[in-house]
Amino acid sequence: MSTLPPLAWLQAFEAAARTLSFTAAGHELGVTQAAISQRVRLLEDRLGQRLFVRHPRSLSLTPAGQAWLPSLQDAFTRLVEGTQEVFGEAGETPVTLRTTPVVQQNWLAPRLSAFCHEHPEIPLRLVSAIWPDDFGPEGADLEIRYGHGDWSGVEALSLGDEMMIPVCAPALAERLRVPADLAGQTLLHAVGFAVGWPSWLEAVGASGLESRCAALTCDNQVMSLALAASGAGVALTHRRLVEERDDLAVALEPALPSGEGFWLVRPVRRRPRPEATRLWEWLVGHLDGAPAGRP
Repeated sequence: MSTLPPLAWLQAFEAAARTLSFTAAGHELGVTQAAISQRVRLLEDRLGQRLFVRHPRSLSLTPAGQAWLPSLQDAFTRLVEGTQEVFGEAGETPVTLRTTPVVQQNWLAPRLSAFCHEHPEIPLRLVSAIWPDDFGPEGADLEIRYGHGDWSGVEALSLGDEMMIPVCAPALAERLRVPADLAGQTLLHAVGFAVGWPSWLEAVGASGLESRCAALTCDNQVMSLALAASGAGVALTHRRLVEERDDLAVALEPALPSGEGFWLVRPVRRRPRPEATRLWEWLVGHLDGAPAGRP
């Protein structure tokens, strides 16, 4: 191919592929859903391959679309970085911090409130990430990720050791004295964590007790903690995320090391903006304990 397709077509594909929605891509780019659909069609005709599978009420990427998307996103990132290096940042560009909703709600909110009072001159933007694939170098100055801290292309600083603990509404916690008291209760599961209920029950000598409990599985911790606070069951969660909540109580001890943790992350490929550096340093200075760094 001698020339690249028009930038508007490439933007339409990237936005639609990231959101898996022509409507959402149109809202993001300020055009109609029909315009996004037309640009993607023109792009597919130019490339000679389909990029999306159109289902009745959803989209999915073809293998070609999946293979091409990372390269296109990386090219956009490099274009943004090159523009910033030559022409500088816009004066009101906010510092973008991306993390999961449960971290935003239970750990980050009180700290950012204090930061905003101390640094009202620095605009901030929070971006939610639900799944691991939502994280990445595009569009965020800083991130708080969950895992082992071994991601490539980033500087990662541990927020401290993590412990998993059963929590529930205070009234229910008063009735739970030993692990056997969980029999007949609903165990609330949040997917995506190495330590779950079977691991915790095995650690306290109650293997197999989950077979005597009802189960309710959520795809995020915000919902599992909301259900626990409402009295719907007992959730296994990170102690860090419930330390400042008065609607949840520790149901049973002991806390179990999670083997994974939360990390403050920033890309190493580009020079951080001074405002982003200030937020990074402020968060590091307000950790609960002495963090362990990882380059």
